[in-house]
Amino acid sequence: MGKPIRIRYGTGEHHFADLRLPKCEQLHPVVIVIHGGFWKAQYGLDLMDAMSDDLAERGFATWNIEYSRVGHEGGGYPGTLIDVGRAVDHLREIADEYRLDLGHVYTIGHSAGGHLALWTAGRHRLPAGSVVSAADPLPIHGAVSLAGANDLHLMWEVRQVESPVVGFLGGTPDEVPERYALASPAQLLPLGVPQALIHGLDDVDVPPVLSSSYREQAVAAGDQVEWIELADVEHFKVIDPASEAWPPIVAALLNLYGK
Repeated sequence: MGKPIRIRYGTGEHHFADLRLPKCEQLHPVVIVIHGGFWKAQYGLDLMDAMSDDLAERGFATWNIEYSRVGHEGGGYPGTLIDVGRAVDHLREIADEYRLDLGHVYTIGHSAGGHLALWTAGRHRLPAGSVVSAADPLPIHGAVSLAGANDLHLMWEVRQVESPVVGFLGGTPDEVPERYALASPAQLLPLGVPQALIHGLDDVDVPPVLSSSYREQAVAAGDQVEWIELADVEHFKVIDPASEAWPPIVAALLNLYGK
């Protein structure tokens, strides 16, 4: 695997992503990697460098995306979601040059990035003409949420003091219900895409109920969802390829890929 290739998908300061390619000649399945940080400006895509490297070594092209966050011009709702959608759809523009297999595209995200990984997989469920929808979103074939804030209503309920969801969406569910309806994966169910939810049981930043409750809703709606609990694992261990949390994450991704 060579040096990451930084590619711009727009004109904004944060409109770029790092592409890593595996050492093989055939078409590359693609993993879109989405960092978290409660949608805030102080966290960036470097959080996901190690796991992007690891997945590229395993034969996936990784597309580690950056996007405008709360605190940036144009960040928060709807800009953050628009940026992520544009970054994902830009894969069409570079697929031929880098031998990307757009028939096998997966998302994997951590924390707020876990929310975005599921939201990206459900973009086709957004109402046409909404501020965050796209006419022809790139199809996603599987999504992995690592310690994800998968249900924004529930995330607000468990973190109402200095709520990161309120910071992201600009209000509570009662104040801006239409934003929650468009931004929360739980509101877009069924996604119609296989999903894996992985959560450490020692996570105090995003409690495991954000995954277990979402899974119940997704399965009831008809989605195929794998739920993996990791004992003695805290919030950031799930993005550390050197940790004991990493092998089951890789296994879940390979299961989505069909390997």
